[in-house]
Amino acid sequence: MVTSSPSQHDGIARQSKAAQQGIAAQRAQPTVHQHVSRLAPQPAPRPMPNSAPQSTTQRTFTLAPNAQPPEEADLLLHTALFAQVPPDEAAQLIPHMGHRTYRKGEFIFRQGDTDLRMYVIERGRIKLTRESDDHRIQLLSISAAGEILGEIPVFDPNGGPRTASAVAMIDGVSIASLDHDTLFAWLNDHPRVAVDMLQVLANRMRLNNEHISDLVFMDVPGRLAKTLLDLAKRFGKPTEAGIAVPHDLTQEELAQLVGTSRETVNKALMEFTNRGWIARQGRTIVIYQPGQLIRRAHR
Repeated sequence: MVTSSPSQHDGIARQSKAAQQGIAAQRAQPTVHQHVSRLAPQPAPRPMPNSAPQSTTQRTFTLAPNAQPPEEADLLLHTALFAQVPPDEAAQLIPHMGHRTYRKGEFIFRQGDTDLRMYVIERGRIKLTRESDDHRIQLLSISAAGEILGEIPVFDPNGGPRTASAVAMIDGVSIASLDHDTLFAWLNDHPRVAVDMLQVLANRMRLNNEHISDLVFMDVPGRLAKTLLDLAKRFGKPTEAGIAVPHDLTQEELAQLVGTSRETVNKALMEFTNRGWIARQGRTIVIYQPGQLIRRAHR
């Protein structure tokens, strides 16, 4: 019969106790997989295919304090300045733009202002005017939705104060504004937009040159016919009778737009009316025969 010594018995007992403690410790401690699962960040739930975005932030960008709602941002992306810009790139700039709505007769900016901001018309119409030293007002042009205005100080910050004023022509004119520093910092990352902007400015210069040429070479009825056609193209509404053009201009302002006196433009309007080409209904002109105006403008 084999018997163990007291020292052997104590050693076996100690090994057994240590084994039991190890098993208990393993049961109490989490596995490696459990430990990693608790420490690793939980992945965000994946959106379902074709599901609608749950918030504006998830869809495009985080709205800044003065940022516009998504539908207003979509309007801005359809302006001439942003037409070629991918929405995700334009979204980086849109929250930094200021937005305001104006009533009829309110000034967006005034002649002599020294701000360095550019404006984009989202809704409505704006007239640019210049005041002489003896306080006479000259209408320079009319700008509509999708056009930019007041951009000269942005690209020429040392060129002096503004040379014209911008006035809302109707209620509910919506304007977005952008300052010089923000625009140029964004253009550094999006040089393609600078090319588009140059095209917009070049078109503006081309129209100005054409207007100067018309003043030199065209008579008043021809300039009036061309002006009416331009207003019809931009603001005209087809009706059963003809093209209704709500210009919202006084006769004096219409004369300034044509580049003549009120009496002279009124005489030309009477001639077009007597010929049956147009009809005047308050501050709306209905064009019955646009073809006749086109021929008169090219005579």
